[in-house]
Amino acid sequence: MSSTHLFDTYARMAVRFVRGEGVWLFDDQGERYLDALSGIAVCSLGHAHPQLAEALCDQAKTLWHTANIAHLPMQECLAAGLCAISGLDRVFLSNSGLEAVECAIKIARRHASAQHIEQPAILVASESFHGRSLASLSASGSAAIQEGFGPLVGEFIRVPFGDCEAATHAFRTHPNLVAALIEPVQGEGGVRVAPAGYLTHLRGLCDQHDALLMLDEIQCGMARTGRWFGYQHEPGLLPDVVTIAKALGNGMPIGACLATEKVAGLLPVGSHGTTFGGNPLACRVGLEVLAVMRSDHICERAETMGKRLLEQLQTQLSGHPHIVEIRGRGLMVGIEFDVDVAELKTRALHHKLIINVTRGRIIRLLPPLIVDETHIEQIVDTLAKVIEEHFADQAS
Repeated sequence: MSSTHLFDTYARMAVRFVRGEGVWLFDDQGERYLDALSGIAVCSLGHAHPQLAEALCDQAKTLWHTANIAHLPMQECLAAGLCAISGLDRVFLSNSGLEAVECAIKIARRHASAQHIEQPAILVASESFHGRSLASLSASGSAAIQEGFGPLVGEFIRVPFGDCEAATHAFRTHPNLVAALIEPVQGEGGVRVAPAGYLTHLRGLCDQHDALLMLDEIQCGMARTGRWFGYQHEPGLLPDVVTIAKALGNGMPIGACLATEKVAGLLPVGSHGTTFGGNPLACRVGLEVLAVMRSDHICERAETMGKRLLEQLQTQLSGHPHIVEIRGRGLMVGIEFDVDVAELKTRALHHKLIINVTRGRIIRLLPPLIVDETHIEQIVDTLAKVIEEHFADQAS
């Protein structure tokens, strides 16, 4: 047990962060760390961004919250901005990605109800992660987060990620499938990028079987992959529902469920709601995030810096006997090993680099989208040193 009054639900690193600036975090001893995780893809514009801080402070002096029983101009402006970059028509604003996923699942249930399907099912992928509420953890492909929380919410039909044939078979053999809920890039699952054509294939299956294509872009959306959304790497593809959060607020809690006009109509007045979701304070920050991302060409920057990161990692680390694959899209990169390397997170911390290891074997890199060439070089050089030290110690 820890010595604080907090629940022990996190394996916390042995550091206390008290300040952030750009790509850097500072601990209570004044030591500086390069943040190659961005609070798990949240602080894409870096820490304490001056333009975001100014917008937050200005809005805090104007209006924080009022109930969603009135028209809120800030809400409507943010919804318009999200529709403009996504190609979708309507937005439900929430407090988190988990709530956005819950909204999507409820939409799928309403879609089933409209078709008089009494036991609806949703297609999901192995190794997926959609959140930790009862419904979203039931949809996820991790037994670890489900343990002890049964009975789980049904029905979710799980198939291998990226397998078109398996998805086709599932739709053929489960006539009660009313939706597919898929991440274009699996984050918690190890930075696994959907194969080219996979999402388009799912679009075709959903059209054929009158099902909804619902894409979870909570981690890979908002410019992380070099496009506003991961699905935009598939030309002409438009999903029915998209969930986002994380980078939308750069640390301010906010999420959103985006949908087409027809699908949004499945949730009429009184069918869904939120107390704090879409409050003016969060929406003002979300609007400023969109403005900064546009003006600073963050999508293009993420694509350029992501390619540089992948190339430098492959140059320095390819051929390592324990590295299975170095993969990613944009500034969402995974380095998979054939052995457990969970200890690398702690070792990297000692070298003043913040990383994450998921599934015990995959280094996950999610640096702020404002990184430059020198930051990329530091990340790669430090990782190479950390990996070398780790395996040298293992061999001794």
